[in-house]
Amino acid sequence: MNTHTSHKMTKAELMDKIKGGWTGKSYGCMMGEPMEFLAQGEIYEGSLEIQPEAPTKWLHNEDDLYVNMAFLEVMRDKGINATIVDFAKVFRDSKFMLWHANGQARQNILEGIAPGLSGHPYYNPHADDIDFQIECDFIGLICPGLPQQAQDISDRVGHLMNYGEGYYAGVFLAALYSAAFIEKDMIRMIKVAQKTIPVDADYSVMLNDLLAWYKECPDDWRTTWQKLEEKWNHDLCPWARTEKGLFNIQGHFNGAYIVMGLLYGKGDYLESIGICTRCGQDTDSNVGNCGGVMGTIIGYEGLPQTVKDELDPYMDRDYNFTTLSINSASDLCHKLALENIQTSGGTIEDSTATIAVQHYGFDGEREVSFIDFRFSDVFKVDDPALKFQGEWRHDPAWMKKHELIFSSTPGDSIETGFTGSCVYMQASLHSEYGIVDIYIDGKLVQSRDLYIDSQWDNCAQSTAVWVTGMEDTRHTLKAVVSGRKNNASGGIGIALGRVVSYQGEVAALPGNWSLSQ
Repeated sequence: MNTHTSHKMTKAELMDKIKGGWTGKSYGCMMGEPMEFLAQGEIYEGSLEIQPEAPTKWLHNEDDLYVNMAFLEVMRDKGINATIVDFAKVFRDSKFMLWHANGQARQNILEGIAPGLSGHPYYNPHADDIDFQIECDFIGLICPGLPQQAQDISDRVGHLMNYGEGYYAGVFLAALYSAAFIEKDMIRMIKVAQKTIPVDADYSVMLNDLLAWYKECPDDWRTTWQKLEEKWNHDLCPWARTEKGLFNIQGHFNGAYIVMGLLYGKGDYLESIGICTRCGQDTDSNVGNCGGVMGTIIGYEGLPQTVKDELDPYMDRDYNFTTLSINSASDLCHKLALENIQTSGGTIEDSTATIAVQHYGFDGEREVSFIDFRFSDVFKVDDPALKFQGEWRHDPAWMKKHELIFSSTPGDSIETGFTGSCVYMQASLHSEYGIVDIYIDGKLVQSRDLYIDSQWDNCAQSTAVWVTGMEDTRHTLKAVVSGRKNNASGGIGIALGRVVSYQGEVAALPGNWSLSQ
C-alpha cells in the first residue's frame, strides 16, 4: 500500500477512523434512502436534504446496516476465524427481511443448499447483485491496511449470497476501506483496492474506464456518468427488464457510483455523498458505502458538524434485530482490528498500533457468473403469453403491488412458451403456502416448497423456478398448484409472478458437483 512495510498510528486515531466509517455510512444511508431507485438511467436532480423521519424511522431499519451488524456479532461471538457456516446462521435464523441475492441465499440455505453454494449462479439468479457490497463494510473496518485478511474474511461471507462480479464488488469495497486507513491519495487508494480482484473482471475494466474518464474530465462528473451509463448499464437481474427505466442492481455498476463520489468529491464528505446520490439507482446503499469510506478517510472528528449533530442522539441506539449501535460497533471493530493487526504480524503497544501493511494482489481463477448471457423473453403476470387454468386472483392487495397472482386450488396451473436455455419464475414465500410442481416441455423437473416461517411472510422477490443448462430453443414452462405442503405450513396456496428467460449459460458448480445434483 505504501512504499514502506509498516504503518504506525495511535489507538485513538484507529478508533476515530472506525467510528467515522460507521457514522459516515449511517448518514449516507439516510441521505440516499428516500430516492432509492427513483432515478434509473438518469441523474437525480431533487433535494438532498435529510428528511426529518430519517434517523427515527429509516436509519435503524436499513438492511445495509443491520446485516453488517449481524455479521459483526458473529465475529464477536465466534472470533475472527468464524466460518462460512457461522455466518450462514445469520440468514437462517435472523428475523430481518432480505431481498435479491440475500433473499435468495436465505431461501437456498433453508432448502438445504450448502453455504457458499447459496450464492452460486446455478442456485442464485441474483449472483451479480449488490448484496455483498452493501454489507461488507465491517470487514474493511476491522482490517486496517490488511487487504489480504479482508479478502480471507470476504471469502467466508461474500459467497453466501454472491459470485463473480457481485462477489468482487464486495471484495473491492472491503479492500478500499482497508486502504482508507493508510493511503492519502484517492487514486492510489482505488488502485490498491483494485489489485484484490481479477484484472480481467468487468469491475476492474470498469474502474480503469472511470479513472481514465476522471483524468479527462476531473471536474465534470456528469460527463463521466453518461459514459458509464452508455457503456456499462446492462443488468441481468430478473428485475432489470421489468422495472421502470434502466433498472440496475448489479454490485459492480452501483459500486462505480461509489467511486465516482469519492473521486469527484475531492475529499469533501458532503460533496462526495451528494454526487453519489445524484448518480441514482440503489442510492441508500451506494451513498452509505461512499459515506462509510469517506468517514474512514477523514475520521469521526473530521466529519462535518451537521453530520455529527444529526446522529448524536442515536449513537447508542441498536440497529434493529441486533445488539450493536454506532458506538458499540465501533468499540467492537476497534478490538477486532487490533487483534487482526497483531495476528497479521503487527505490534500493539500502550497507545499505538504498528500495522504490518499487506501488499496483496488477486492470484486465483476469475469467477464469471453468467456466460454470454442475454435476455430472451420477459413476461409479467398480465402478459397474454401466460395461460391460466383455474381460479387465480390478485389478492390480497400486496400481491397486486408486486404483480403476483395466487391460487390455492390443486391442479390450477400457469403455462407459457419461452425461448432460451435458462428460465426464471418469481414466487412469494409465506407461512401458509404449499408446494409448486414445475414442468418443462411436459416433464416434471422440480418441486419447490414456498413455505417460510411467518416472521418472513410475503418474501415477494423469491424464486419458484430457476432452471439452467437447457438446449437454447423453444420450450414450455408449466407451474402447477400441487395441493401438497409440509407439516409446518398453514395452507397449500402459491403466489407466482414474472417469467424471465435467458440465452447463455451459468457458471458450472465447483468440485464434484454436477448439474444433476
